[in-house]
Amino acid sequence: MCKGLAALPTTCLKSAKDIKYKQVFLRFLIQKHDPQAAEQKQIKEKTETAAKSIPTPAEVKQWKKSFNHVMSSKMGRTVFTNFLRSEFSEENMEFWVSCEDYKKSEPSKLASRAQQLYQQHVEADAPSEVNLDAVTREETRRNLENACPTCFNDAQKMIYTLMERDSYRRFLASKLIQDLCQSKTRRPD
Repeated sequence: MCKGLAALPTTCLKSAKDIKYKQVFLRFLIQKHDPQAAEQKQIKEKTETAAKSIPTPAEVKQWKKSFNHVMSSKMGRTVFTNFLRSEFSEENMEFWVSCEDYKKSEPSKLASRAQQLYQQHVEADAPSEVNLDAVTREETRRNLENACPTCFNDAQKMIYTLMERDSYRRFLASKLIQDLCQSKTRRPD
């Protein structure tokens, strides 16, 4: 008799997630090589929009100095988010930005926004689950009982550190950053 997902060993659940990501990646590759007309139009529009907002080499050089420079720049966050999307880990940036927005919430809306943020990113098997250790996940869950602007701080800091130590290093070594550093194209002011 089936006892549900909770009865499965953690390694099986991890394997299932890996298979899911591989399927998503394969669909992405298939679509990339055989786009429909509507998709071609979207790609063209995105390309045109991107061309209007190309960072200057000076901006990119600032990003290379520290992860904080990337995160404090709207353009930097946009380019880094696109890089994360290519690695199928954009949920980390979504969570970080959502935490920043959450901190600015009106006090009367904190509890409901905290619950939404938790369900979207923190709880196990959330739609955009971020990679938190069990202790931080549980601490964040307990913080929801008395929702305040700082109840996601530890989780947000952990994801920031993960992006800084892991994704940021690959971002710096990426062809995208190499090309942007050498680009002579300036975006319109």
